[in-house]
Amino acid sequence: MNEFDQFVKHKLKAKYYIRYADDFVVLSQDKSWLEELLPKAGDFLEERLRLNLHPDKVFIKTLNSGVDFLGWVHFADHRVLRTTTKQRMLKRLKISQKSETISSYQGLLKHGNTNKLKITMFGKRD
Repeated sequence: MNEFDQFVKHKLKAKYYIRYADDFVVLSQDKSWLEELLPKAGDFLEERLRLNLHPDKVFIKTLNSGVDFLGWVHFADHRVLRTTTKQRMLKRLKISQKSETISSYQGLLKHGNTNKLKITMFGKRD
């Protein structure tokens, strides 16, 4: 994916670009530029790396609606756990109460605004 990183930064001139594994975000105040960027990025991924953008996971949104990235919805001053991530966690906790599972989720929940969820899941706050 480093080849894609270079393409986005140097050829497409994306000033605000973030990638982790196969997830990436490009930020811009110019919606039309983002709309032009999408097919170029998609073509590059398909032709050079034999990858495809998932049609249900590509969005152009305002920052006020949050940036959905890596299981969290990021806002300017806080982040909240994505609803599907929360539902998956609750489902898995019903199946397994192993200490490793609980510790893993408690570690994840430290990275956002999750006090109510911690009380629901574990009966306590940090």
